[in-house]
Amino acid sequence: MATVKLENITKRFGDLIALDDITLDIRDEEFFVLLGQTGAGKTTTLRCIAGLDKPEDGTIYLDGVSVNEKTPAERDVAFVFQSHILYPHLSVYENMAFPLHPRRLSAEEIDRRVRDIAQMLHIEHLLMRTPNQLSGGETQRVGLGRAMVRRPQVFLMDEPISNLDAKLRTEMRAEIRWRQRELGTTTFYVTHDQIEAMSMADRIAVLEAGRIQQLGTPSDIYNHPVNLFVAGFIGNPSMNCIPCDVSSTNGQLQLTLADATGNDNTVTIEDARIVKALKARAADDETVFGTHAEDVIVSHQSIQNGFRAEVYSVEPLGAETIVELTLGTDAAGDRTILKAVTAPNFEAEIGQYLYVSFVSERMHFFNKNTGDAIL
Repeated sequence: MATVKLENITKRFGDLIALDDITLDIRDEEFFVLLGQTGAGKTTTLRCIAGLDKPEDGTIYLDGVSVNEKTPAERDVAFVFQSHILYPHLSVYENMAFPLHPRRLSAEEIDRRVRDIAQMLHIEHLLMRTPNQLSGGETQRVGLGRAMVRRPQVFLMDEPISNLDAKLRTEMRAEIRWRQRELGTTTFYVTHDQIEAMSMADRIAVLEAGRIQQLGTPSDIYNHPVNLFVAGFIGNPSMNCIPCDVSSTNGQLQLTLADATGNDNTVTIEDARIVKALKARAADDETVFGTHAEDVIVSHQSIQNGFRAEVYSVEPLGAETIVELTLGTDAAGDRTILKAVTAPNFEAEIGQYLYVSFVSERMHFFNKNTGDAIL
């Protein structure tokens, strides 16, 4: 199929820098996800690759060839938009078949491709309808199908399943990923949904305000966030990030979570790798402690190397329960909340006190001033 390379891409809209010196290298047959919040520059990145927007600086390569001066039609990419516009006078079947006619395929091959993709997208029953007879989610699936029948060098997908209901989104994530593996088409997929990114991507680039914050596999980004932005963005629920004090007592490093109300939220840092990294940091650096909710240990019984905290809220979600604990208030008077994921049968009540500790080898620490990970 094809590789995609963005080399020092900068795109401006007036005084706004939408993309700030972006460099990415997407491999042949890779499912690559660009993840970011609304306004981060995700769609602008796709539009530059497709040729719909032209960057002020940098070069875009498709399969090693610069395409900066090529028209969108010459780039052999399929762009799946977040909001699809269908030809209102054509049926769903005709809309999906439309991009295949210039390729001089046989009627049998066109029919086979359309029906195959329609079956995958669960829209076989819609083929004879017209666009004004479709719901928003059905329109989105038809637009996705119209792009997928083409088999281009590169798929560019702009949040293509965001308008679907939760059950269908889950099904479509698996179907799109399976079809991409089957066809081997290089796919550049953008989303604000970190669950989509984590479940579908070979690699993820996290984008914030036009800059790449981290690039890696889903596992790398989840387990080793490089800064506070990534730590707070990835995960459901996102990582707990709490200001803390790190001090030495009797030769051991102690972690005390920020609290201005006198609560004793202190544990000993036991992992040697973490101890070494914290000792190497500058003495006056302010520190933020991070831990994923599933790495928070809660119990009704006393825990070694733990402390007590009050239950603030309980969210039963079926497969798991999220327990929020209040650690008191910080110096500004804001409540400090710690989220823990527990078993679905874990019983807790608001106002109750539980014992809390952490999985020692999965603690994270960040420089509060720069936001960068300490380890």
